[in-house]
Amino acid sequence: MKHIVTTIIVGAACLPAFITGFSPPSVSQHSISSTSLQSEVASPEAEVDTIKTDPKEAVKLFGRLAEKYIMLDASAGLCCYSACSDCEYREPGGGYRMADQSSARPKWIPCYDQRVFETQGKEHTTKWSSEIFPDAPVVTKDEFVERVLGMAFAPPLGGPYMAASAAAIEDDSAAATLFDVLAGEKEKLTRHRMGKEMKVLSNGEEGITWAMFSAAMGAN
Repeated sequence: MKHIVTTIIVGAACLPAFITGFSPPSVSQHSISSTSLQSEVASPEAEVDTIKTDPKEAVKLFGRLAEKYIMLDASAGLCCYSACSDCEYREPGGGYRMADQSSARPKWIPCYDQRVFETQGKEHTTKWSSEIFPDAPVVTKDEFVERVLGMAFAPPLGGPYMAASAAAIEDDSAAATLFDVLAGEKEKLTRHRMGKEMKVLSNGEEGITWAMFSAAMGAN
């Protein structure tokens, strides 16, 4: 640091006497030291944990958690779906708000644990709720991983195709990562928190699709 200051002073002293209108910057030992300190503090880049998951391992999880059926909006069940010009259930893009939806292959991980539409006589208890939390509303990480691995797999809609015969999970690290995504820094995961965190991952939608799941797991 002293060497830098000396160089600047010498450089200023060597300027020809006939040059006017130029005043070399005033550099003090104190100002240089302050700048140097700020640089040293700010220079180390903050380490950010980046989740990366093999898409094939991620789809093994998604195919265990996703379902073919999802319940959406109870009030939408009153629509006649006849393209009425003043229909309150029409979406801006021309579609409809739906009471529920079905798919030929598992497509959504519902963000709710259970939902009932009494006026329509419909009820749905999600697969993840009944199989991960069968007898208590909270699980440890080990319990979560064990129960997810024990769930039946079906080739889902989205992600790399995988037959059920090839979907055995030998490395449980992806399931452990999913627990961390949902539980954060907590040692246990509750049924309520799992639903709440999935709602965040779905950007407020009623269910998580493969695109959302893969983004959360770093499997893009």
